[in-house]
This record gives sequence, C-alpha cells and structure tokens, in this order.
Amino acid sequence: MTAPDVRERIVGAADRLFYARGIGQVGMDAVRDEAGVSLKAIYREFPSKEDLVLGVLEHRHEMWTSGLAAATAGVPDARDRLLAIYDHLAGWFGESDFRGCGFINAFGELGAASPRVADAVREHKRSFQAYVDRLVVEAGADRGLGPQLAILAEGAQTTAAISGDAGAASAARAAAEVLIERATPSAPVS
Repeated sequence: MTAPDVRERIVGAADRLFYARGIGQVGMDAVRDEAGVSLKAIYREFPSKEDLVLGVLEHRHEMWTSGLAAATAGVPDARDRLLAIYDHLAGWFGESDFRGCGFINAFGELGAASPRVADAVREHKRSFQAYVDRLVVEAGADRGLGPQLAILAEGAQTTAAISGDAGAASAARAAAEVLIERATPSAPVS
C-alpha cells in the first residue's frame, strides 16, 4: 500500500469516527482499528491528533466544495444555482448518518483549545462565503445577498442537526427564494 493510500485510509477512518462519535470520544487506537493500519503508520502521517483532525477537516472541505460544485454544475440560471445550494443541503440532511457540519462540530469541541483547528474552520467558512458571493455576482444581485444566503445555509445545517428535521433545508430554500427575488433585477419583459 502506498503512502497516499495509507493516508487516505487513516483520514477516512478518522472522519467516520469523529463525525459519528465526536473528536474527543475517539482515541487513536480506535482510528488504528478502523483504518486497519498500525499506530506507527498513523503517527508517521499525523504526528498528533490535532494534525489528524486538520487532515480530516481538509478532507471534509474537499467533499463540501466538490459537492457544491456538482450541485450547481449544469444549472443554467444563476438564481437557480443559488437555490441549488439548499437542494444540496436537503440531500445531505436526509442521509442516515447526518450529524451536522463537521466544521461546526470540530469548532465546538476544539475551537477554544486549538487555534489551528479554529483557523481551519474559519477558512472553510470564508471559502463557502466566497463561493456564495460569486454566485450572487453571477445572478446580478446586490452583494449584500451573499452573507444572508450563507447564514441561511449555516443555520439550516445547525437546525437540522439539532432537531433531526431535514425540512430545515426546505425552509431555508423558501427564505432564500424571497431574498433572491428582492435582490435580483427583474427579468426583462419581451
């Protein structure tokens, strides 16, 4: 097995365990068992548990950005691309293992104690905001719409995780439609 394969196995195992049980509840022995690699191999790739958490967050960021890109790809109307974010959330919230945003969860557990984790979470959230802002510009909407839509998406994630109700995505989408309608120029009448 190559080093990238070992790293992927470790990150995948840690991601599953951290997401299901929480970072603080998962020891490196559990990661070792789940990944099927030695502790030596884990520590060769990740010198500390914090480094492993950062590797998992990097993996989650890649999953999130590729998921959003796939959800909006091929959607011809710029307004509909904005709404596709909430459709993406609805699919995610409906997954049987949904436990909310892994970044929010990590920040809640480690943000005060780990500046590196807090920075990684903040960078991920900045990246999402920039993505939404880019879609807002493409829709020709007022730039103030971007933060509003991002907050709706973030709130939907937290609400769905705490309440167990995947309908939070639909509620956020409905609110987003109203905001988008108010912030975008009307289509020309022919």
